[in-house]
Amino acid sequence: MQEVQFEDALDYARAQDVSDPLAHFRPQFHFPKQADGTPIIYLCGNSLGLQPRLAQELMQEEMNVWKELAVEGHFKAKRPWMTYHEEFSQQLAPIVGALPQEITVMNTLSVNLHLMMVSFYRPTKTRYKIVIEGGAFPSDKYAVDSQLRFHGIDPQDGLIQLRPRMGEDHLRTEDILQTLEREKDSIALVMLSGINYYTGQCFDMQAITKKGHEIGAMVGFDLAHAAGNVKLQLHDWGMDFAVWCHYKYLNSGPGCIAGAFVHERHLGRKDIPRFEGWWGHHKESRFKMPATFEPAPNADAWQISNAPILAMVPMRASLALFNEAGMDRLLAKSKKLTAYLEFLLNQLPTDRIRILTPKDPKDRGAQLSIQVKGADRSLFDDLVENGVIGDWREPDVIRISPAPIYNSFEDVYQMVQILKKCLNI
Repeated sequence: MQEVQFEDALDYARAQDVSDPLAHFRPQFHFPKQADGTPIIYLCGNSLGLQPRLAQELMQEEMNVWKELAVEGHFKAKRPWMTYHEEFSQQLAPIVGALPQEITVMNTLSVNLHLMMVSFYRPTKTRYKIVIEGGAFPSDKYAVDSQLRFHGIDPQDGLIQLRPRMGEDHLRTEDILQTLEREKDSIALVMLSGINYYTGQCFDMQAITKKGHEIGAMVGFDLAHAAGNVKLQLHDWGMDFAVWCHYKYLNSGPGCIAGAFVHERHLGRKDIPRFEGWWGHHKESRFKMPATFEPAPNADAWQISNAPILAMVPMRASLALFNEAGMDRLLAKSKKLTAYLEFLLNQLPTDRIRILTPKDPKDRGAQLSIQVKGADRSLFDDLVENGVIGDWREPDVIRISPAPIYNSFEDVYQMVQILKKCLNI
C-alpha cells in the first residue's frame, strides 16, 4: 500500500468518508445509540459485529415459512431448509480463499475445533505434541489440553507453547519455524491462531503450514479473528484444516453458526477418523437410512446434525453485503482505516500510549491493541460513557477494531478525540 499523508483534522476525516467507495454500506447496519439518540462510535467488530438491517426481514421470512409450511419447509420453501447451508460455502469461498467443497458451516467454533482434532490429531508413542502460541485465546488452550488428556497425555509434556523473545510483544516467524524444526520428531499437530486475539498479530500461515508439513505434522488454524478481516488463501496455503466464527467481522449474530475448512486432499476419504452423524452422510442416499456411513464428498462429511436454520439466517444478510463489497475493496479500506487510527494515536501528546499490534500492515488486520500505562477498567468505562465501544482486556489494553464495511474515518477520528479527553491530555 502506498504511503498516505494523513491529517489530524475532522475535515480530513469527513473528506475521506465522502470519497469512500464503500460508504453506502454503513447505513445498512444498525448502530446502538446513546441515551440522547446519538449513534455510538462502535469499534468492536473484533468481538461482535453489528446487525445488518436485512437480517430481521430475512428472519421473519423464515418464521413465516415455519408458520405456513411447517415440515414442508424442508423441501417447498423458497430456500428449502434441506439445502439451506449449501449456499454459504459458495459465499465464503472468496472470503477465506478456499474451494466451496472445502467449506462447511456448522456448530460453533470450539466444537468445530474439537471435531477437527478428532480427525487431524492422531498421536503416536513418539509423535504426540501439539504446538500453540502462548497467550492463545483460552478456549483454544482448553481444547488442546483436553484433547491431550483424552489421549492419555499430560499437557505439561504434550503441549508446546510458543513465546515471544524477552522484551518483545510478538512471535517472530523464524522462531516459530526453528521450534518446529527442533521438535520435528515429536510434533503431531501445529494449531495456531491466524491472528492472536490479544496483540492483533497476524501469523505467516503459509510459512508455518509449509514447515509443519515438512516435519510430518498436521497443521490447523483458528481463524476467529482472521476470517473477514485479512486476506486468506486457505486452499493455496495447504493447511489441513481451519475453523472460525462468523459473529465478529462477518456480522452474523451472537454465538451464531461457525465455519470449518478441510483441504480437498482429505475429502471423500472413508479411512479418515471423525465423529459421524446422519447429516454428514452423502446426501444422495441419506434418506435411504443405510446402516453404514457414507461420507459426503465434501467438507459436509464433518457435519453431525441437521442445519439450525434460524441460527443461519443472519449470515445470509451479512455475506450478501460482503460479496457485494468484495474482499479486495474491504481490505484496502481496512488497511487505510487502521493506519489512520495508528497515525492519530501517535499524535497524542503523551507517553502513556503504546500500540502492541505490529506496525507492518501485512502482520495485522483491523485491530489495534492499545496499551495505556497506569490505566485500569475505569478508563474503558469512561470511553463507553462518552459514546465509544471498544473492548477491554486486563490489565491495561483497549482493543479497537474499525470494521471497513460499516466504520468511517470520522468514527476513528472522534474515538481518538474522546480518548484524549478521557486521558486529560
